[in-house]
Order: sequence, then structure tokens, then C-alpha cells
Amino acid sequence: MMRQKQSWKTNFSHPLFLPRICSQEEVVIPYAYDNDSGSVDLELSNLETIKKGSSSIELTDLDIPDIPGLHCEPLSDSPRHLTRQDPLNEAIVDKLIQSIQRGFSGELKGELEKLTFLGSLSSLSRALPYDETTESFIHSHIADIVHTLNVLVQEERPHSLSSLVRQEVFVTIADLSYQDVHLLFGSEDRAELFSLVIKSIITLPSVRTLTQIQEIMPNGTCNTECLYRQTFQAFSEMLQSLVVKDPYLENLDTIIKHLDPWLQSVKDHERERAMASMTQVLKCLSRHLNLKLPLRFQRLGHLVALMALLCGDPQENVAEEAAESIHYLLHITLRLKYIIHDKKNQQNLKRALTKCREFLELYSSAAKCFYSCPFRIAQVFEGFLDSNELCQFIMTTFDTLKNLNHPCIQRSAGELLLTLAKNAESRFEKATDALYEVFLGNRLRAATFRLFPQLLMTLLIQIHHSIGLTMSDVDIPSGLYTEQEVSSEVTPLCFAMQATKTLLLRTCCLQEFNIMEKNKGWALLGGKDCHLQGVFLLANALLERNRLLAQKVMYLLVPFLNRGNDKHKLTSAGFFVELLRSPVAKRLPSIYSVARFKDWLQDGNHLFRILGLRGLYNLVGHQEMREDIKSLLPYIVDSLRETDKKIVLSAIQILLQLVRTMDFTTLAAMMRTLFSLFGDVRPDVHRFSMTLFGAAIKSVKNPDKKSVEKQVLDSLVPLLLYSQDENDSVAEESRRVLTICAQFLKWKLPQEVYSKDPWHIKPTEAGTICRFFEKKCKGKINILEQTLIYSKNPKLSVRRSAVLFVGLLSKYMDHNELRRMGTDRIEDDLRELLCDPEPSLCIITSQTLLLVQMASAEPKPKQRVNWLQKLMGRSSA
Repeated sequence: MMRQKQSWKTNFSHPLFLPRICSQEEVVIPYAYDNDSGSVDLELSNLETIKKGSSSIELTDLDIPDIPGLHCEPLSDSPRHLTRQDPLNEAIVDKLIQSIQRGFSGELKGELEKLTFLGSLSSLSRALPYDETTESFIHSHIADIVHTLNVLVQEERPHSLSSLVRQEVFVTIADLSYQDVHLLFGSEDRAELFSLVIKSIITLPSVRTLTQIQEIMPNGTCNTECLYRQTFQAFSEMLQSLVVKDPYLENLDTIIKHLDPWLQSVKDHERERAMASMTQVLKCLSRHLNLKLPLRFQRLGHLVALMALLCGDPQENVAEEAAESIHYLLHITLRLKYIIHDKKNQQNLKRALTKCREFLELYSSAAKCFYSCPFRIAQVFEGFLDSNELCQFIMTTFDTLKNLNHPCIQRSAGELLLTLAKNAESRFEKATDALYEVFLGNRLRAATFRLFPQLLMTLLIQIHHSIGLTMSDVDIPSGLYTEQEVSSEVTPLCFAMQATKTLLLRTCCLQEFNIMEKNKGWALLGGKDCHLQGVFLLANALLERNRLLAQKVMYLLVPFLNRGNDKHKLTSAGFFVELLRSPVAKRLPSIYSVARFKDWLQDGNHLFRILGLRGLYNLVGHQEMREDIKSLLPYIVDSLRETDKKIVLSAIQILLQLVRTMDFTTLAAMMRTLFSLFGDVRPDVHRFSMTLFGAAIKSVKNPDKKSVEKQVLDSLVPLLLYSQDENDSVAEESRRVLTICAQFLKWKLPQEVYSKDPWHIKPTEAGTICRFFEKKCKGKINILEQTLIYSKNPKLSVRRSAVLFVGLLSKYMDHNELRRMGTDRIEDDLRELLCDPEPSLCIITSQTLLLVQMASAEPKPKQRVNWLQKLMGRSSA
């Protein structure tokens, strides 16, 4: 549609420089339908007129007559792309280039400046065919153009439509595309721009909401609904320009990739816009398709399955557009396969055309029925695929049906596989047998091995989805089982588990099967709370016994991790992180590993945080990866504060590997966090937090030692008291780390510290330890006050040792200092313990209380010796 000229003035008077603006009088419908969606009479005679024996690599629409009913009328391109323009003079070109360069330098502050920049770029693009200066400028500044357009789109308000900039960005991209300057295909920054421009239009509020916003907050004379429709029209034309100027199936894959999340959006207006856009792309491609060999279309099965399910969408517009998209997709597929394969086998083509006619009759009579039988749509497309293509089609179709959150998925996926296996034509035997034998016996080993990674992950994900389901939760295809065949013990999980076992056995993964069986891996895999443990076990078994196959699975999973719901992603992620122990994992770009784990560490699902840490731990074993992992140290240290035990322990494991390479700031912050974990009720957390604390002390460089001395001194009392812990591993680790602290402080600990006997049965040794620490800590830390804190510890062994140590300190420290400190609070705390149900603690508390009272009253400690020995009936050493 021709846009009206904008009314505001510009410095450029050349007729090519005609910026566009929305008119209140002009209402552009964003998507309209041609009357070509009715029943199509597919007569073989209409296709047999193709010239035979053509060997040309480049095949165009001129080589293929169209299917009746799918008329290829020319696309109504805007006249600005079809009409030859007068050349721009040198002065105009210079002014346009200067205007664009100002935009590159970041001078686009207001709407007028932005529109001027976009208008200049569009105008200059039309001089590309005949002006070398323009061509050189444009092609040398592609990166600048992409960056600036990216900024302009990002600066647009995401939830309102109040300016023309968004619309003009789409127009500019289309203008450049028609001049073979493709800004949305190729490099990563172009892909990001493509994703952004799609999001900017799809995620706008519904038209009704936009109109309501304008009524509440009027912002000018431009009609919001009109502006929206103009903008959507520009967006649709931009997508069409990509197809018109580059009509290859590889680019369709890219477009589908960007539109796919929006086709599955839970918001009706987003799904409707995405569906309308997809329909226009397929419609345009069906008219302009360039048959350039070799043909690559990886997402055929995915798109067919998705469109089939959307035929039953509750939004009428979406359902109708989906049915129309299948119409165009069938048109594309039929023409491709006829020209490439089916000329050699007219009988197969007849059968395919029969299915196609049945499909179109079904479409014409009741499009809604596709909702209940999407596998029938897939069957039609089977007729045009050879065996290798059919394998890929089956997997992508099945994967899409299974992973979309849709009520007919279980039945449809099952029916599709059964139909393919039992009712396929003879020429598809190799492909269908490959899947059939995976589940029922497997004779074709080559095909099975080729599909092993996809099949294994699909089955593991299906296991996760089936946990807890009964047969009443899924629909069984009619006639598949008699009532007698389905016992109460049969569940969807049972089918998925048996299929997985069969896959391993028939692909000679016998040792992996044995490892799973010996370690109760099948029970783990099918458990609600231990599914990931089963996934870890199987992944490790595969990596240990069949490294090459494990690596193939790992590479498959790189793009697989972002698909599906949380169950899908968790199973895939669990398998992936275990395979990172493989030496080839270090070859993965960090964007697929470290960068991904950064996102997982901040995920709201604690299982993803566990997997992120597990993945980092496996990567840290590769020295080449450690520098990248160090960038995530703040996130890993933060994980020490988590409540989940697995997260804390995983973080400690990683930090132990990196502690020697930490900068001092990170090291000090980590030590403070670790100190708070001393005494954690979870023995493993307590023990390993001390281990990491000791490793951190060893890692402190000489210039920084003075800065952490206070932290080390503060750790002495808890380490000393936890050396009396009832858990032997915690007590042993406390003594080991206490030794590290002493070495840091250049102290030599008395041998009594290493005794494994409790202090209360060897009070002489306890006295020696007390005298040593009282002397060393004097004037540095208040050891008595720190010890008193632990008299309330929930563990009896620690509580008893703390009370005993308070008594010994009262005995050996300067009594004048004790009186200056005051003993009232000490006595109050001790009196509370006199009622403790443990007799040994009550007795020791009573004696300690007496000793504190005497010390506060009498300056001479020599009169009170061996009180504990006498109390316990022992002689002094």
C-alpha cells in the first residue's frame, strides 16, 4: 500500500526523500485474506506438463505450473520498489550521508531527528543500484546501521504506540532489503535486531488497550488504532521483503525460529499477530520460492505440528490463519518434492495427491477437526518426503507435539508414531522401521544409532513428563488396546521406561544398562524427587562407557536446552551438565556453558541453580575454562547463603577449586560468609565450610595477612569448641583447620589440642589448652565472652565444653580483669543451665558458677586447684 507523504518539512527536496506518516483517514488492515483458500482440485494432468530432463541447479517458479486454486498473483509491492527513480545528484547524496552519520554519532534525541535519520537512510538506499559512493558508504557501515536501528527500537516505549519511529524502522529495513542489503540475516548482531523488531510489535498491548490508553492520555491528533495498523502493515511488508529478495528455505527456518515463541504465547493478541505474520511469510514464499539446490528446511515437522495444533486455537483468527498457513505450506512442499523427487515415480505422486485432496476437503468442510487429529495433517506431508527427510520430520513433529502444553498432545504424539509405523507406504519402510524397532525390537541398527541422541533425550523427557500419571490421565488411541490388555499396573511411565531400556539394549549400551540396574537407576529416573539423580547416573554411565556417543548427545543438547517447559529443560540440563566432564566440553564457546550457567544461578527454580553449579564444577576441571568461570565468583559466593544444602555444598566444591586464584576482596567476603556457617546443623555444610575457610587462609597473600588477622582470631574459639563435636568428621576437621589458623598466626599449638578424648574426662588437658589460648589471645579478642556464646549451643557436647572452658578461663585469667569486666551476665547465663536435663552439664555448670563467683571475690587463684579432678574422683596429673 502506498503511504501518504509526511506533512512536515525537511532539508531535502529530492522526490526520493519522502518520509511516511499515519493519516487518520487511512486505515490499513494488518492482515487480509485472498479468496484462494477453498478446495483445490489437484489433478495429476496439471502437474505432468513440466519439462522433463531438466538438470538446472537454479529452478524458478517458471519451471513449475501452479496447483489449481493456489494462484500466484504478483505480490502487491509498494511502487517505491518497482518504479525506477531518477538518480540523486552528488549534493543530495552528501547531505543524506551527513544526516546518517549524525545518527551514528548518537545525536538522535527526539522523534523528528530519528525520523530524519530513517528517511535519509531509506532515500539513500534507493541510490544503491547506480551510485558507487552510496554503495560504498552503505556496505561499509552495515554494523553502524544495525546498531543504530537496535537503539532506536529499544528506545521506543514497549507498552504504547505514540510515535512513528517503530513503523519507520520497519520501512527502512524493507527498503534496504529490496536493495539486497539484508540487515536481519547473518551475524549475531543482525539476529538480535531481528528478534528485537519482532518483539517490539508482537508485545504491544492489544489494539483495544492501546485505544483505551489514548482515550485516557491523549497525545496528539494521530489515531492510535490507525497508527497501529499502519505499523503492523509496515512490519508485514518488512517480513515479505525478506522473502521476496531472498526466497530460500534456509531463511524461512530463521524466520520461524524468531516467530516460534510468539506462536506459542499465552496472550491471545500476541499469538494472533505472530500467526498473521507467519501466514503472510508462507503466502509470499509460496509465490516467490527459489528452488536452489541443495534444499534445507530443518523445521518442517515442527511447523506442521504447531500449525496443526493452532488450527484448534480458541481464537478464531488464529485458527483460520493456521489452517491457511498449512495450505501454503502444503503448496510449497508439494512443488518442492515434485520437482526434485516425484518426477521419477508417478505412482507415488498419485497417492500423495490423493492424500492432499483428502486433506483439502477436510480443510474446506471443518477446519476445527484438525484440533482433534493433527497427526492426519502430518500424514499428508509424509507423502512428499524421502526416508532420510522423513526421519527428521518424524522427530521434529513428535518433539513439537510432545513439548507443547496442549490437551491433545499425548494422544496425537502416540497416534502419529503408531500411524507412521503401521500404515506407512512401502517406500517409507526404512524410516518408519527405524522408529518402530526402537520401541518394539530394533533390527536396523544403523538408523537407530543415527537417531540415538534424539531418541534417548526424547524418551528421558517423556519419562519426566509421565511421572505420577495414570492411564486415565492420557488418551489412548481407539482400538490400540483391549480392556483386558491394560492392567492397573500399566502407566504412561511404564511405557516410556520400557522404551528407554529397549533403546539402550538394542544400541549395544549393555554396560550402561547394567550400571543403571545395579545402582537402582531406573527407580531414580522414575522418582518424583530423584529423577535428576537418575539422569546424572545414566549420563555418567554413557560418558564412562561410550564417550563418542556421549559427545554426540552433548552437541545435540546445546540448542535443546531452551526448548519446552521446565520438565523438558531440567532433564536436558541434567544430562548436559554431567557430560561437561568430557574433554571436548572445553571446546564449547562460553556462551553455551558459562553464560548459560550465569542465568541458571539466578533462576527462581532451585533445581536450575543446582544444575548451574554442577555444570560449573564439571567445567572447572578443565584448566582452560577457569578464567571464564572466575567471572561468576560473586554469584557462586552468594550461593553459600542459600537454604538448599545441595546448592551450598556445590558452591563450596567449586570455590575449593578456585580459592587460590581469588582476589583479596572476594576472598575476604567469602571468609565472612563461611564463618556464619560454622555450627550449621547440617554436618556436611558445617564440615566443608570449615574446609574452605582453611583453604582460604592458606591462599591469603603476605601483603593481605594483616587485613584478615581479626577474622582468623575470631574463628579460634568456635573451631576449638567444635573440636569437641559429637560428629567425628566435624571434630577432626575443626582440629585440622585450627592448625592452619595457628600456622597463619605463627603459633605452635599444644599437643593436647589433638586429643580425641572429651575435655570433661581429661580436665588436665583442657586446662593446658585453656592456659595457652588465654595467654595468646589476651588483648586481641575477648575469649571469655566468645566462649560464653556457645554455652547455649544446641549440641550437648559443644555446650558442655563451652561451660567447662568458661570455668577454666575464670580460673586462669587475671581476676582483677575479670572483676572489671563484671560477672553478673556470666552468672545469669550459667544459672539458666542448672536446669538442663543432662546431669553432666548440670554438675559442670554448678562448679563453673562457683568458680566464677570465687574469682570475682578473691584475687588468688592458687587456693582453687584440681576442683574438677576431685569432683570427678580423679587425681591430678
